[in-house]
Amino acid sequence: MVTARVLIPVPDHDFDVTEVSVPWRVLTDAGHETIFATQRGGTAPEADPRLLDGVLFGRLGAEDEPKEFYRQLTRTRSFQEPLSWSALDPSDFDALLLPGGHAPEMRQYLGSTVLQDKVAEFWTLDRPVGAICHGVLVLARTRDPRTRHSVIAGRHTTCLPKYMERGAYYLTAWRLGRYYRTYPAYVENEVTSVLRDPAQFERGPRTQHRGSSTDHRHAFVVQDGKYLSARWPGDAYLFAERFLRLIEHP
Repeated sequence: MVTARVLIPVPDHDFDVTEVSVPWRVLTDAGHETIFATQRGGTAPEADPRLLDGVLFGRLGAEDEPKEFYRQLTRTRSFQEPLSWSALDPSDFDALLLPGGHAPEMRQYLGSTVLQDKVAEFWTLDRPVGAICHGVLVLARTRDPRTRHSVIAGRHTTCLPKYMERGAYYLTAWRLGRYYRTYPAYVENEVTSVLRDPAQFERGPRTQHRGSSTDHRHAFVVQDGKYLSARWPGDAYLFAERFLRLIEHP
């Protein structure tokens, strides 16, 4: 088996624990190399601490297994010494994975034009791209240099559904303010606005149950060619397995 080099850009703070650690664990266990990158590089990033300690009264955070994966991840050299976005050569990588997160510092990553330019370069290489939850916003905001439209304008996709984002916000706003509202617009609304046809958006089944490494009944992903998307941390295990398959059998 040929080892693939998978690029995983993240912000300095606040990315989702599960959406990073589960794909990292699955890809690493399969023998592939994961390379992390932050805005400036050189310093280990940090996940959203609320997802490690519990969002509200110790609840609504990451499950125990992804938290353990994250602890393992933080000890790796690639994570401790990330590359910088500006120094990336997209052609050096075989696949691109864009995780999500909803806390305020995610805006550094979701709104970076430097990162978007690198993502646009990678997209033209026609290699596997995976995005989960808010990570789909990076693609929605990235313009294809050939068409000047979003790179996913013609693709079927999913992302964080409005009902999930709105429900989490209403449940916690009394205590956490706009913690669950990264931007005024819902993720689903922004993503569907860049698609050629709103019907290209696939919301998936309504559920609050998470998938796991052994049970994908409640998980949902959308694949369109070499592009794979998922909705939230509850899809992370299925997303990771399908992304691995996409890398190994493009």
